[in-house]
Amino acid sequence: MLDDEEIVRLYGPWHHRTPADAVELFNGYSGRWWIAGGWAIEAFTGIPRTHGDLDPSIPRDDVPLLRQHLASRLDLWAADRGTLRPLVGRVDEPLSPTCGNLWLRASGSDPWEYDVMLMDATASTWTYKRDPRITLSADEILWNQQGITYLRPEIQLFHKAPGLRPKDQADFAACRPRLDPTARRWLRSALQLAHPDHPWTDQLQ
Repeated sequence: MLDDEEIVRLYGPWHHRTPADAVELFNGYSGRWWIAGGWAIEAFTGIPRTHGDLDPSIPRDDVPLLRQHLASRLDLWAADRGTLRPLVGRVDEPLSPTCGNLWLRASGSDPWEYDVMLMDATASTWTYKRDPRITLSADEILWNQQGITYLRPEIQLFHKAPGLRPKDQADFAACRPRLDPTARRWLRSALQLAHPDHPWTDQLQ
């Protein structure tokens, strides 16, 4: 897994964006969206951290809706296991099932603006992309702060768990003492099921 500096070296720089910028980006958008990634962790903990990018998130099936919303404003690129492909065909063109992110920028000469995370979620249900046995209602994975919707910390940590990068460890350390008992139990149970013997499991006792 590439670190932030290597991603910038290979693919180019990122414009600094904040959740307030995402609110403006999604103004008038009819689908559901929320903030994931490091900004979701910071919103929960209140502890400032560095950010390589901003990660809005949408249900995977809503990609055509997002493409319509951003038409003539930003180009969308499918980020799929180390490859980047511009989405220039029909808005309903299917994505590869392994594509997990859309990178957005105004043109090839501009910095990247947003890294949109695609989640396996319907109006009613979220399903973990690496193990379909793990599901929650769509409302249970989100929370709201000052009018902005964020991915819940235990869900974000669960997505971070396979990487175990230094920043993921730091996010876990910041969140762990602040998670309520229900969130801690859920994260521990989900790790035991999807990622047996994960080092975070014992720390969630």
